[in-house]
Amino acid sequence: MSGKILIVEDEEKLAGLLRDYLLQAGFTTEWLSDGLAVVPRVREELPDLILLDLMLPGRDGLDICREIRTFSSVPIIMVTARVEEIDRLLGLELGADDYICKPFSPREVVARVRTVLRRSGGGQTLQAAGLVMDESRYKATLQGRELDLTAVEFKLLQFLALSPGRIFSRSQLMDRIYPDQRIVDDRTIDSHVKKLRKKIAAVSPGEELIYSVYGVGYKYEAS
Repeated sequence: MSGKILIVEDEEKLAGLLRDYLLQAGFTTEWLSDGLAVVPRVREELPDLILLDLMLPGRDGLDICREIRTFSSVPIIMVTARVEEIDRLLGLELGADDYICKPFSPREVVARVRTVLRRSGGGQTLQAAGLVMDESRYKATLQGRELDLTAVEFKLLQFLALSPGRIFSRSQLMDRIYPDQRIVDDRTIDSHVKKLRKKIAAVSPGEELIYSVYGVGYKYEAS
């Protein structure tokens, strides 16, 4: 596996260590230490994955993640010494794909990078019966009209649409859209589905797409 990894880390020694291990694993790397430089650089040349430190000079990592998710679904792994649960949940709600706490093993970081890249599939575009989902920009349109989806809603709709007709349990859907394995109940998925249906109906009245299967879960089916 190869790819370009953008390391955003203000500790020079740690950044150098990560670069060495990633280079040995076959990746190319770029290093930024200033939070203000990240978004302009990502807009200029999109990397295959970002290792994003939470505490940065110039701009906080959560703010950076939030802005990147407005125009790209590039995989992001948050790296931080702040382990409070609120930071963990907020980071992943903003669209981070994984979360690593300091101190960590560089080998673990390489393993996580490989896993997230395999899971992300390189930013595919899905087109099916009027639905177009561009993962590289986190943009979804239905019948030519844009669906204003959150990162979690995008992942949920994409996952269902990639397997039309297949029924997924709430547990399977939670595992997919919450890779950090946080504890959430079934009503969380129901809430996301309700919001998705409302947004779909707003741009295409009468179109349902996501169907409930009583006692089992949900499926995607185009009209």
